[in-house]
Amino acid sequence: MNRLQSHASKLAGAALAAALAACSTFGPNYQVPAQAVVRRPAAAAPFASASAPAFQSAPLPDQWWHLYQDRTLDALVAKAFAANADLRVAAANLARSRAVLSEVEEKKRPEVEMNAAPGYGRIAGASLALPETLPNMGLYSAEVKVGYQVDLFGKLKRAIEGAEADTEAAQAAADLAHVIVAADTTRAYADACSAGNEIKVAQHLVEVQGRFAELTARRVKLGRGTALDNSRAQSQLELLRAALPPLQARRRTALYRLAVLTGEVPGNFPAEVARCETPPRVAAAIPVGDGAALLRRRPDIRQAERLLAGATARIGVATAELYPSIQLGVSAGSIGMIPGIGESNTFHFGLGPLISWNLPATSAARVHIAQAEAGTAAALARFDATVLNALRETESALTVYARELDRNAALTAALRQSTLAASQSATLLRLGRGDSFSALDAQRTLVQAQTALAASETALAADQATLFLALGGGWENGAAEGARAR
Repeated sequence: MNRLQSHASKLAGAALAAALAACSTFGPNYQVPAQAVVRRPAAAAPFASASAPAFQSAPLPDQWWHLYQDRTLDALVAKAFAANADLRVAAANLARSRAVLSEVEEKKRPEVEMNAAPGYGRIAGASLALPETLPNMGLYSAEVKVGYQVDLFGKLKRAIEGAEADTEAAQAAADLAHVIVAADTTRAYADACSAGNEIKVAQHLVEVQGRFAELTARRVKLGRGTALDNSRAQSQLELLRAALPPLQARRRTALYRLAVLTGEVPGNFPAEVARCETPPRVAAAIPVGDGAALLRRRPDIRQAERLLAGATARIGVATAELYPSIQLGVSAGSIGMIPGIGESNTFHFGLGPLISWNLPATSAARVHIAQAEAGTAAALARFDATVLNALRETESALTVYARELDRNAALTAALRQSTLAASQSATLLRLGRGDSFSALDAQRTLVQAQTALAASETALAADQATLFLALGGGWENGAAEGARAR
């Protein structure tokens, strides 16, 4: 027994000496890997699709919705930032992450434990090597313990690094929520106004087609047409009427989305938006910056990078499991009978390290290291995928918007020609050199051109919101408010 105790004592002493001599922080020190996509020069280059006149290389403003110069939109975004439920969820997740960080940081501070246990009973005489029965009496025990974990191998340091990275990732997630809410609010507002515009044009087209159908019916009665002409005109009229309900439903659902985005029940949508018939649009060239600015700005890229940093730190946490866990502690207390409380023979104390080390410790620890390394590799892959996806989304949004502008320009030219044709037909009719059927048909063609242009205006409004979402701006103001609240 003495030999075993001596051997254990020597082993513990050797372990402590080795620990003190090997004081270090294990695991890789984090930096963005050299092979990461974000380090490629091409990722930071100007956008390939931004050469069109619709764009400029100036930086995207923080509050990009002000580019619309629309006070109603400004007020809606401000209300959404103040009341949106998704932003409240993101804020709660951030607060939870900060609480977890505080918990991890507490582990590097001394832990104090106190307990006191008064009672009444009888101590067995045999436990004190006494033959007689001891009387019933008051008993007590009180003790104070102070423990401190010695972070010789950087396990706590790496754990704190990981928790800090997780908190920064949660902040990025909250910023991303601001980006999405700003873009969704803009899109819902644009959808409601665009639907109002298309409804107005569709109603006008129904009116024109109704007059065309009436004229066709009169021509048939006069023997200048057939029943087939009348059926075709009436069929076209009903088809145009059938296009109105989906547009009305689209406007109403957009209003419902807008209400919920701003923290209201669906029925409490803004009345002024329900009357809107002019879709919002940025008339000037849109400032888009370049790839480098995008990589710095987009919160999802920052979130993925911080998750990679946290995963890297956890390699060090797992590596530290290969080495002893050392806890320094001191305890002091008093135990005995209540009548003798405070006497010198009731006090006790202890001081010394507590070394925890499972031998052999390599099996589970190396499995944990392998898991952490695999998690880091996955985090790097997600980081690269996030960067590539951000660049793809932006290039695609730029291309779609630029090509829709081209289509819009062509439709605008077609509308000018249709307007000219309708004017010429009306003039010929007034001079007696034309007929009302041709004039009304020209008017119908004009309204159809207006319908196509209205649909293009709807697409442009949606494409602008998609582009701003891809550019990733709009979180800066919300993040600043969050920083002031901390």
